[in-house]
Amino acid sequence: MESVLTETVALLDESGASALTFRALAQRLGGGVASIYWYVANKEELLDRATDHVIGGVLADIEKLPSGDDPIDDLRAMAVTLFDAIVDRPWLGAYFMRNTDAQTNSMRLYEKLGRQTLRLDLTARQRFHAVSAVVGVVVGSAVDMGQEPPQEVLKGAVSRDEYLGRFARAWRELDPDDYPFVHEIVDEFDGHEDVDQFRSALDLTLAGLRLQAGG
Repeated sequence: MESVLTETVALLDESGASALTFRALAQRLGGGVASIYWYVANKEELLDRATDHVIGGVLADIEKLPSGDDPIDDLRAMAVTLFDAIVDRPWLGAYFMRNTDAQTNSMRLYEKLGRQTLRLDLTARQRFHAVSAVVGVVVGSAVDMGQEPPQEVLKGAVSRDEYLGRFARAWRELDPDDYPFVHEIVDEFDGHEDVDQFRSALDLTLAGLRLQAGG
């Protein structure tokens, strides 16, 4: 099973979920398609198990993080670790926590995140919403950042900053009376780093959590 999952993850990393077929996987493994059915019943189960295989490594990294006096700082460190894993594997975000019966590592990671909220003065509902918000920011940001860049950027015809600069120039030409917000932030948008947006979104979420917990 380990070799099946290893090759499945490699195929997903190279080509995404659309390229994952039992035939393609069997070719990588050097065997027949029927042999894969010894381990999983269908593609959906394979995707869930591959996801959990990767999350097992993320969980191991999170368990190595030092525990501090501030649960929100600890929660931030865990969230960043999960983000780093998903941004490198855009397919992962679509399947994380999709089936917790099959994804035992994902469930354990969810528990690790949630335990930090047990250190805060919150209700059960507030804890549930807090962890949901953090996971949403992490997964949503990572999947967005992990999308394939435009063909112009991929082919090297223009750099990422040049590509964004085109939109920034167009935004600056908009009527400031109709788009006052856009004119206010266009210089920040021009040449921004996506990871800074993620960290800011995470910090805003955690700052709200700290206020809610009376900290």
